[in-house]
Amino acid sequence: MSPSKQIRMPAEWEEHEATWLAWPYDKISFGSLNEPEGKPDRERLARVQKTFLQVISALSGSEQVNLIVRDTKQYPYILKYVGMFEVDYADVWTRDYMPSFLDDGTAVKWDYDAYGSKFPDLLKDNEVFSPSFIKEGEGGSSGDIEFVRPGIILEGGAIEVNGQGTLLTTEQCLLKRNPQMSKVDYENVFAKYLGISKVIWLKQGIVNDHTDGHIDDVARFVNENKVVCAWEENPNDPNFPILSSAYDTLSADFEVVKLPMPHMIYRNDQKAPASYANFYIANKVVLMPIYNDPNDERVLEIIRAQFPGRDIIPIDCSDLIYGGGAIHCATSSQPKI
Repeated sequence: MSPSKQIRMPAEWEEHEATWLAWPYDKISFGSLNEPEGKPDRERLARVQKTFLQVISALSGSEQVNLIVRDTKQYPYILKYVGMFEVDYADVWTRDYMPSFLDDGTAVKWDYDAYGSKFPDLLKDNEVFSPSFIKEGEGGSSGDIEFVRPGIILEGGAIEVNGQGTLLTTEQCLLKRNPQMSKVDYENVFAKYLGISKVIWLKQGIVNDHTDGHIDDVARFVNENKVVCAWEENPNDPNFPILSSAYDTLSADFEVVKLPMPHMIYRNDQKAPASYANFYIANKVVLMPIYNDPNDERVLEIIRAQFPGRDIIPIDCSDLIYGGGAIHCATSSQPKI
């Protein structure tokens, strides 16, 4: 990356070259986590795979889909939809271990430490995306990619940009990942590598989020001047003070639309980190997570009003969330150059 080059990280609603996903195969992530006494639900992985097929189908009419798999020969029934990229990987959360792409095609590859080394088996995902990996795809579209590595730990779900120089994040996550760094240090990194001129710091993310508070469950840009913010209506809910604070902070700079929260409980009676803010904006569609919750239809109407030029496609994420994330966590956009 030339030091004199104008750099910019585009917003998610800008045109994509492709969307990246990784095929779910791990029976531990989706089979025994958040279950009573850790006893596996042997059918959940198959249901999560069905969810991924729905996502792939919904995206295939909108843009190129690039799918990371362990063995391209195992999935002939998917080939008609996607480009296949074979690599050894652990988990499906491409949002967090893939690069942040700039509008000139540069891939800013952050270091990934599996959420503060909480999940050592996932550490291999730090090396998934590399120049050699990109060249080995079958039928994929990746464009010309320049790689830059800033040398700090950061997940893609921890930042949200409006394409015009503003970035949202949480203190909870970023100050934990690189404890040697201050907020000013981060702001300098974001300016240098992403072209960011303003960072808005929210205090924390939603409860029970193993990522330590990713922004993509709290607040999302829908255009450069408007944000949707997850909103808890029950004052006795532990998310109420968190999201009220986020709303107040964001309202100082943007028009803010409240997005009511779902209230999913895992089978082990723990509150799931489910949020409607974890939607994905593709070229022609918006993939919207739903959770078999009474607020599903209400929130779909709110999102339809924000994206009049795109079809809103609901995707049931009540199984996917057992792995700790939803649609935005499982997708990574590569902008068109």
